[in-house]
Amino acid sequence: MDQDVFNLDLRKFLKRFGVTAQREIERAVAEALENGTLTGSETLSVRATLTIPEILGELRIDGEIGLARTASSEPGT
Repeated sequence: MDQDVFNLDLRKFLKRFGVTAQREIERAVAEALENGTLTGSETLSVRATLTIPEILGELRIDGEIGLARTASSEPGT
């Protein structure tokens, strides 16, 4: 295996995933704000799922995305 090729292609994939995911999340949030599904003060639960057929069944990464600062998210609290 050529480690340099692997690392470069992996970074390209992750960058593409990150940029695409951010764009789609921003679009979905803007649409939800516009139609009143969200108020803009929520914290959204998120999950990313990654699979690599044949070698990685399913990797799940869970997290939260806040739409506004709360007292507990202020720096220093």
